[in-house]
Amino acid sequence: MVNIIMVGLGGAIGSILRYIISLISYKSIFPLMTLITNIFGAILIGYITGIVLKRNISVYTVLFLKTGLCGGFTTFSTFSLEAYTLFQNENYGYAILYALLSFAGCFTGVWFGEKLV
Repeated sequence: MVNIIMVGLGGAIGSILRYIISLISYKSIFPLMTLITNIFGAILIGYITGIVLKRNISVYTVLFLKTGLCGGFTTFSTFSLEAYTLFQNENYGYAILYALLSFAGCFTGVWFGEKLV
């Protein structure tokens, strides 16, 4: 039961942070804020993973940070919808660019976050 509570608390905080970022307005058809959020979330989860590998961190803290906070903060489902919408609206170049930048940025972000430790 404590595991569920820790994931829920972390998820609530991550979701609130994600919502606050979504309030930042800019004019573009390119979903820049989601891309930035996903890359930052990847760096964060990599950093947390690096800490867990080097230190004795409780399972509750790991669940709170990785599954809860990062899971609530990152926006892969939003990414998928935005990439699909770009494609559906025949913005093929932006759709491909967004998917490639998201993958490369987040993959690199996890690596970088872990190396920060």
